[in-house]
Amino acid sequence: MEHLGLEIILWIVIVLLFIGSFVGIVFPIIPSVLFIWLGFIVFQFGIDSRELNTLFWLAMILLTILLISSDIIANSYFVKRFGGSKAGEWAAAVAVIIGSFITPPFGIIYVPFLVVFIVEMLMKRTMKEAFRASIGSLLGFLGGTFAKITLQFVMIAWFFILIIF
Repeated sequence: MEHLGLEIILWIVIVLLFIGSFVGIVFPIIPSVLFIWLGFIVFQFGIDSRELNTLFWLAMILLTILLISSDIIANSYFVKRFGGSKAGEWAAAVAVIIGSFITPPFGIIYVPFLVVFIVEMLMKRTMKEAFRASIGSLLGFLGGTFAKITLQFVMIAWFFILIIF
């Protein structure tokens, strides 16, 4: 009976870690993927060390790399595609983090937009070019967010499918 109580507590911790990983979507300073990995590790070392196979761990490493790079790839792609500068790309990345603290969750949308616009104007771009780069920043953020949510769901779903079936 004592063992069952510990297992229930560990499952609660795992579920809370998985939920916490999605909080990282709204607050980018929270390391979403770390929370997912902590959930996997709690299961591996606290509940059952035989369920998660080598293929699972290798796939999770690959998905983690993709998850971490999704924001960078999406942001860079869209800001470039919409005519933004390298400075605009960097400004957007920093502004997402800052925006998450200013007025969460909306700050991660409008702060990068405004910051990229200002940076592009300082780079002597026309108002139209700066606005276009800001739109690229917004689309990059949304694309990266969609990719992160999808990848996190895939990682967590794979985990549950593997341990249930």
